[in-house]
Amino acid sequence: MKAFELYNPKTVAEAVKLLPAREGDDSARLLAGGQDLLTEMKEHLVEPERVVNLKHVPGLDKIELAADGSLALGALVTVQEIADDASVRERAALLAEAAGSVGSPQIRAMGTLGGNLNQRPRCWYYRSEHAPCLKKGGTECFSYEGKNKYNAILGGGPSYIVHPSDLAPALVALGAEVTLVGPGGERQVALEHYYTLPAAGDVLRETILAPNEVLTRVRVPAPEPGMRSTYLKFQERGSYDFALSAVALCLWLDGAKIQRARLVLGGVAPTPWRCASTEALLAGRSIDAETCQAAGAEALKAAQPLSENGFKVPLTKGLITRALKKLSA
Repeated sequence: MKAFELYNPKTVAEAVKLLPAREGDDSARLLAGGQDLLTEMKEHLVEPERVVNLKHVPGLDKIELAADGSLALGALVTVQEIADDASVRERAALLAEAAGSVGSPQIRAMGTLGGNLNQRPRCWYYRSEHAPCLKKGGTECFSYEGKNKYNAILGGGPSYIVHPSDLAPALVALGAEVTLVGPGGERQVALEHYYTLPAAGDVLRETILAPNEVLTRVRVPAPEPGMRSTYLKFQERGSYDFALSAVALCLWLDGAKIQRARLVLGGVAPTPWRCASTEALLAGRSIDAETCQAAGAEALKAAQPLSENGFKVPLTKGLITRALKKLSA
C-alpha cells in the first residue's frame, strides 16, 4: 500500500474542500467503514495521496424517523444497525433483510450505508492489479470472452460488471433518494438515477457522484398503506458472499390482486436493475403460477448471457417466483 496522509474533517464542508475538483483526479478518497477502499488500496487499484476520514463528522451515523413517516439514514450508519433497527424493520422490511444478507457479522459491523452504495466492481479482472481492463482505463473488458460466471446478463457492454451492493436494489425498490453535498451545496437525487450504465456515461465510473461531492444521507419515503416487501438473494456460500442474483420486491395488494409493484434486480446488471415493464404486467393480476411465469419471462426477456453465466436467467426467474409467492402468503 502506498503511503498517504489521513485527514479527519469535523464537518462535511471541510471534507468537500479536501476532495479533488477535477474528474479523473484520484489524489484523495473518502473513508467510511473502509471495507472496500482499503482493499482497493492494498491491491494498488487506487493510490490516493489523501484519505479523508468521515467518522469525525457528527450526525452521519444516525437513523431518524421523521414526522411524515419517512426514514433518514446517515451515510455512516452501519449495515448491522440497519438490519437491527426497529423502525427499518417495521417500515422497510426488505431493507432490513438486504442488510442482514451482507457479508459476515464482522463486515456488517464495520461496513457503512454510504460505502455499501458506492462499492466498486468485484469482477476478477478489475480486482487484479495485473489486468489492464476497460474499467481501469484499458481497451478491453476481459470478462466478455474470459471468466464471466459472476458478470452481467442485463445492461452489459462495453463493460460487464455487476453492481455488488445489496442495499441499493432494496432502496431503489423503496423509492429512496440520496443527498449529495458539494461546493455548491446540497442536491437530492433519486437513487434509481444515481447509478450509470457503462454504455451511458464514463465507463470508469458507476455513479453520478462528482469527485468533490459527499453522499451524506439516504431518505426512504414513508410506506404507503398495504405495502409488503421482501429481499431474496442467492449466493454460492451461506455467508461472506455477494449475490449471484437478488430480487427486491414491493407489492401493494387489493385482496388477492396486485394493485401495483416495484421490482428491482441485483447481481445481474451494472446497476440495480428496475423492471418497469414487469411492474406494469403485474398490475391487476392475481399471484398464481401463470403470473409468476409471465413476470420472470418479462423481467429477463432482454438478458444476454455470456459464456459462463446463462444460469442466472432461470435462477433469477426462480427468485422472482419465490418473492411473489412469499408476499402473497
